[in-house]
Amino acid sequence: MIKASRKVFEAQRHRDAKDATVIADQARMRRDLTVLRPDDEHAIELRVLTNRRADINADRTRRINRLRGQLTGIFPALERALDLGNIGPLVLLTGYQTPAALRRTGRKRLQTWLRNRSVRGAEALATAAWEAAERQHTAVPGEKATAQVIHTLAKEVMDLNEQITEIEKLIEARFHEHKLAEVISSMPGIGSLLGAEFLAATAGDMSRYGTADRLASLAGVAPVPRDSGNVSGNLHRPRRYHRGLQRVFYTSALISIRNCDASRRFYERKRAEGKRHTQAVLALARRRVNVLWALIRDAKCFQRELPVTPAA
Repeated sequence: MIKASRKVFEAQRHRDAKDATVIADQARMRRDLTVLRPDDEHAIELRVLTNRRADINADRTRRINRLRGQLTGIFPALERALDLGNIGPLVLLTGYQTPAALRRTGRKRLQTWLRNRSVRGAEALATAAWEAAERQHTAVPGEKATAQVIHTLAKEVMDLNEQITEIEKLIEARFHEHKLAEVISSMPGIGSLLGAEFLAATAGDMSRYGTADRLASLAGVAPVPRDSGNVSGNLHRPRRYHRGLQRVFYTSALISIRNCDASRRFYERKRAEGKRHTQAVLALARRRVNVLWALIRDAKCFQRELPVTPAA
């Protein structure tokens, strides 16, 4: 038994040595492999902060979903009336969770209670909550315990909102300290947060990708060929890509459609060609990769088109 194990170990050791030799030879001969470079301090800090923000956002989403589920169980009319993504409804739920409690308070007193806690749109929120309470006069079993859970979840979501606000301030401050911050944020649709996510993913070093096409492929906004046999030109969306980088370009493309004339014209042209909304946005995102690549390469800010004034 010991001799057999020793033989297996020796054979494995020889295979490891051969594998290492083959890998080293390939790294020496091939010229298409990406050279790994250590990121700078800015990129590492931004990656840590943006990842932390994503984690807190995920926790916030989970708690909001639980809050909706609990509220639907005892007070579905109120759940439909509230937008739990806003702070006002969360403040309301820290004080009132059942239709009976809202009816006892009344609309005017509820409105005053919300105003004392600096809730915007207190009158509209109080009216919506009171009307929801008037539509439900049935007490559900377990209502008291569920109401306490709703109170706790609402407080937790508010705490997470404060954490997100604080970390976004840190991200914004650290992003603007980067040498490429002005160049990146000059692109329509890219603000401090998306710019920070871009730097966290790329470190702002375009030389590590070689071309804008490779960056677009990494971001998942460039189609990849799936040719087979005599079939060519068979392009599909890539299956492996950096999802955070795709989010940067896709989200910024959506924003730029609203506030950049050139982006809106490009999007409308693609729609006129018969492309669906998502396809048109991806095409715009692909084009913006080239633009941002050139801006970083030349260290120049984006210049918006000047309006053409008719001659007198």
